Amino acid sequence: MPHKVTVDENTTILADTVIISTGASAKWLGLESEQRYNGYGVSACAICDGFFFRGQDVAIVGAGDTAAEEATYLAKLCRKVYMLVRRDEFRASKAMMHRVLNTPNIEVIYNSETKEILGDDIAVTGILIINNKTGEQSILDVTGFFVAIGHHPNTEIFKGSVDMDETGYIITEPRSTKTNVEGVFACGDAQDHIYRQAVTAAGTGCMAAIDAERYLAAK
Repeated sequence: MPHKVTVDENTTILADTVIISTGASAKWLGLESEQRYNGYGVSACAICDGFFFRGQDVAIVGAGDTAAEEATYLAKLCRKVYMLVRRDEFRASKAMMHRVLNTPNIEVIYNSETKEILGDDIAVTGILIINNKTGEQSILDVTGFFVAIGHHPNTEIFKGSVDMDETGYIITEPRSTKTNVEGVFACGDAQDHIYRQAVTAAGTGCMAAIDAERYLAAK
């Protein structure tokens, strides 16, 4: 029996196989200025965009392993990295925290939240931060602002249809793109919360196409 997919609540498609490749979206702080300068100094991927800020001063917000990993990556490229941590401690593992605290050009600012991203209508020129314990505000002169507070997979519409982990990433069989539903495959960031790179998404997309073709051939 073919799978039925409804598109835009209007068009119905019947298919023997379905490949889910809806990806994941970065979580943002929700500032208007964050979106205004997105791509002009604001980024959610240090590994993707860090190269453009070589020799410059940048800031990264986040306290988990991903933020710590991206901060140390940026420190290899940038003159100074300000790491903004909302609480008075990291959420990252001790090993990652140790790496950050022992990198000379990373300055960790605890109890800090970003109020505004400043710019000249062309690119980022700084950020306004506030100490959430004292209420004191200050400006950091940076040209890059990286958000590393996590991602969420775009898989809500598949809940109840395919197996997912507790955060919504689709579960696939090891070394495969097969889901728990026969004929349904998943690839890219919809099922990968570790690498999240365009090249790895493209690779699993190729795997899903091959898995689907083999499934059809076996039928």
